[in-house]
Amino acid sequence: MAVTDADIPVGDLQVEPPLRLHPSDFYGFLRPSTCGLRVWLRAHGVEEAPPGVYAEMLMRLGIEHERRHLRRFPDAIDIAELPRDVQARATAQLVDAGERVVYQGRLEATTTLAGREVEISGLPDFMLPARDGYAIRDSKLNRRVGSGQEHVRLQLEAYGWLYERTFGEPPAALQVHAGSGEILTLDYGGGDDALAAFERILRYRLLAEEPRDEHVGVSKCGGCGFRSRCWPAAVERQDVGLIPFADRGLIDRLHEEGTSTLPLLLDRYDAAKLAELERPTWDGTLRPVGPRSERLLTNARALLEQRAILIEPPDIPDHSTYVMFDLEGMPPTIDETEKIYIWGLQPFGRMPGPFRAGVAGFGPRGDREGWEVFLAEAAKLLDELGADVPFVHWASYERAKINLYLERYGDRGGVAERVLENLLDLLPITREAVAVPLSSYSLKEVETLTGYRRKLEESGGEWSMARYIEATESEDEDKRAAIMGEILAYNREDLEATWAVMEWLRGLHRHEQSRERLSVLRGDKLRKPTPRRRR
Repeated sequence: MAVTDADIPVGDLQVEPPLRLHPSDFYGFLRPSTCGLRVWLRAHGVEEAPPGVYAEMLMRLGIEHERRHLRRFPDAIDIAELPRDVQARATAQLVDAGERVVYQGRLEATTTLAGREVEISGLPDFMLPARDGYAIRDSKLNRRVGSGQEHVRLQLEAYGWLYERTFGEPPAALQVHAGSGEILTLDYGGGDDALAAFERILRYRLLAEEPRDEHVGVSKCGGCGFRSRCWPAAVERQDVGLIPFADRGLIDRLHEEGTSTLPLLLDRYDAAKLAELERPTWDGTLRPVGPRSERLLTNARALLEQRAILIEPPDIPDHSTYVMFDLEGMPPTIDETEKIYIWGLQPFGRMPGPFRAGVAGFGPRGDREGWEVFLAEAAKLLDELGADVPFVHWASYERAKINLYLERYGDRGGVAERVLENLLDLLPITREAVAVPLSSYSLKEVETLTGYRRKLEESGGEWSMARYIEATESEDEDKRAAIMGEILAYNREDLEATWAVMEWLRGLHRHEQSRERLSVLRGDKLRKPTPRRRR
């Protein structure tokens, strides 16, 4: 005899509890990049790498930023101090009264998403009485809310929807207390975007097996807590997502058609055929790969064969001595004003010299002092090594920050302008000259091909910023000096690594020239790389 629901005592019925979603879930879905696999892994309790020192520092600074704003409202009611089961009711009562600022209020509502009942609850930082209702405000270190901060917009949108479901009308405003101290106002769209994003998150959580539509990518996986799980497996299977210049649309398109590995890509495509392949772009339109196809295939071959492939002679001007140049700085989301705290310089070549640096002090004039010491040291190098000595750096950061400080403090003597004229960015030169057997052209990656080995293995740009914040917060002068000594040692290693990469590039070219001369003597026919005109 079949058992029916009527045969089961009411007390024994297994009622499935509603699923719970929170506006903070948007961050886990969208940052560092949109990834449903990350949502699934977290929902299924897969171990994730703990946050690094930089991430922990940002969390702490975010809390301090929020607390400073709270001090503006001494009469605010802190809902978080109440028992969990009365927080939503207390929040509603305070908003109905319309008099007090509500801190960490709780808003709750239920709805149906993906065919399931869900409970959505949010804890906006501030709910502020306005002329008509309450404004919702969240403190963020972000200085703006653009496409790269979509999680912030969706979080505020979800708060707005919860408010409207609770009180029957939209909030008076949705606001972000930005890292700059500004109050940014966001448009409220009724909550549809937030609910659609919640539904995507929920569908990933409910999958019985991990999603198969998520693939590794260089920019996509950087900074993710599950990278150590996904990336080694991708390397082992020689995934097309390892190619440094492959965008997400192309990676997804290749996987969709079954061309998921480097051997398959090189077997099925030549440059002309790959150039015609259409893939989705960031705005949803389909566009062909185009002239990048040959370079993508060359980098795929370098990865597969695990060797650097010279594409053209490196466009490095001939000079007897070069000054390596590297900066350590704080972004504006952390410091009140964007700040360079180390301006590192060191000459290499025929006339090598000691490491020298402009170091920002900790007092009110510290930022200017660091800039002025840098200008003085740069002027000495220009005098000693010649007016045309190249200042070699990696990526565009150094040029941008010299221009920033030129506007901030000026350039007495024109030293900064002379340095700007002599800047030589080694990153684009490396990209154009050689396909590396790596997934990234970061200095830390490329230097491994040169034989250079750092002594400070745990250091990095984020480590440097975290240590500098620690130094600024310390009242112990000896501790400050020790920390700054560590950061200076890291900066010096960056300069050594930049020189090692430049020498490696020139060595690759010399080796290729020797090989070509030998092939001519043997009667072989080799196509010589054609140099591009320097831009």
